[in-house]
Amino acid sequence: MIQLINSARHAAVGGLAAALLALTPAPLHSAGPRAAPESFADLAEQLLPSVVNISTSQVVKARPGRSNTPDTPQAPPGSPFEDFFKDFFDRQQDNRPRRATSLGSGFIVDAAGYVVTNNHVIADADEITVVLQDDTSLKAELVGRDTETDLAVLRVKTDKKLTAVKWGNSDTTRVGDWVLAIGNPFGLTSTVTAGILSARARDINSGRYDDFLQIDAPINKGNSGGPTFNMAGEVIGINTAIYSPSGGSVGVAFAIPASLAQPVVEQLKQFGKTRRGWLGVRIQHVSDEIAESLGLDKARGAMVASVSPKSPAEAVKIEPGDVVLTFDGKDVTEMRRLPRMVADTPINKKVVVSVWRKGKEVKFDVVVTEAPENEVAALTPDTGKGSSKATVDALGLALARLGPELREKYDIDAQVDGVVVTDVTADSPAAQKGIRAGDVIVEVAQEQDKEPQDVAARVQKAKDTGRKSVLMLVDRQGDLRFVAIKLDG
Repeated sequence: MIQLINSARHAAVGGLAAALLALTPAPLHSAGPRAAPESFADLAEQLLPSVVNISTSQVVKARPGRSNTPDTPQAPPGSPFEDFFKDFFDRQQDNRPRRATSLGSGFIVDAAGYVVTNNHVIADADEITVVLQDDTSLKAELVGRDTETDLAVLRVKTDKKLTAVKWGNSDTTRVGDWVLAIGNPFGLTSTVTAGILSARARDINSGRYDDFLQIDAPINKGNSGGPTFNMAGEVIGINTAIYSPSGGSVGVAFAIPASLAQPVVEQLKQFGKTRRGWLGVRIQHVSDEIAESLGLDKARGAMVASVSPKSPAEAVKIEPGDVVLTFDGKDVTEMRRLPRMVADTPINKKVVVSVWRKGKEVKFDVVVTEAPENEVAALTPDTGKGSSKATVDALGLALARLGPELREKYDIDAQVDGVVVTDVTADSPAAQKGIRAGDVIVEVAQEQDKEPQDVAARVQKAKDTGRKSVLMLVDRQGDLRFVAIKLDG
């Protein structure tokens, strides 16, 4: 319809348009991203030799069969069909080990034979085979893997000349820029698809380092571990996951950014494992309500929920309730930026950490150490005092001092100390924030309270000073979190 209207309009004013065209200068093209290429053929031809097929196999031990499962029809004893059913289902429940195979993608990052792929592509594999573009099959050894970022580095040995790719700067790639993905969807080798960068910094709840690039180049099963290139032929991402209700491509794919992947790959090549920096804090999101209750100008930073013992944070006396605003000179604009900042910090480097504490900014010089295998949260010791009760109408809470009976009733660990919630009024501010009976209030307004009356007094003080919400540190079965609850009335 639009085309017809434009055609009609063009015919009606054709003479005038012809005259005006002679006087109108050609439009100037503004400086900016290049237009869509006429073809990706030259770029694809250059990059295809660096992309490989990853084939894995493993022996899967079958679980012992059960002859009388609910799904197995039972013939009456003595029936002529009894032996038939038994023989048939015995064959179906073959318990012999079997060999399972899977396919994925990867790319060569070093002509010495180093190949990058996703960890989930080669996880639990007994044998890994790398197939080059010319169909040469090479046995691969696992150099190292990192489950946190889902990356793995393999190495192959060959007399053939290998073509390695270059890393690009994923941080400067803009939403709307063209990208090229190469991989082996459904085992179809050397498949090239094109699209654009659709979004940045996607969190798909796969881990604490989620910072995915979203692309709309068609990605399917088998593309995992393959590269996403920019138009300069540099790797800016590693294809890892897709969003798909159907199981096929719907134009929503996620790639690990090169800025995150490259340091991990280099560590895996050098050490066979990652060596991440460690601060030793558990953190949580700073909401608008939490920011207001702390006197912050806006919601930003990462709130410390707990501090690990014998950690760098404990050594300089960073405390629960502190909000980390900057780390090593970089702003912590949101919570999930901090883990990556810390992880990427060289071991034993001294950095300046700026925190918001009790209405002012405090700075600490912290020496970042290597992250241990397991982190243990520090808990407040129990004093064993008796219990008393109080109600906080502004929040809709009934509170009691922790004692042996309440610990047993709510299964509260002996190391946890504070004031226990015994009842929550329906539709109250506390109920709206998910507070429930058995939760332990450890702190109110960043001050420790062990008596219900103290909690009530701090809440009233916050209300009297014009606060719209009050910040509480709540322990639920060993899980510490800060909750900002609106003050009612």
